Amino acid sequence: MAASSNEPERPRSEPEIISPDQYRERQWPPYGYSQTGTHRIYVTRIGPFGFTLLMLAVGFLAAVLLLLLIGTALLWLPFIAALVIVAAIAGFLRRL
Repeated sequence: MAASSNEPERPRSEPEIISPDQYRERQWPPYGYSQTGTHRIYVTRIGPFGFTLLMLAVGFLAAVLLLLLIGTALLWLPFIAALVIVAAIAGFLRRL
């Protein structure tokens, strides 16, 4: 810990400074086993066209899930109606 609470802690190790020449020549270690080696993933900001496509995809998936939910509810309606009718008939026969 630092000697004082106002004094920042010193780093435990020095950062490695790589020159541009060494950067190009350096063989990066593989992160996990792969036949083709390592891959880099480039992430950029999404533009207005990409955002529009993303929102259309999200809206489409929401509509499909809503239709599945409504379809499931409609599928159970005949079973619930049959149970209500059977309960009404059983109640009527019980009174006799």
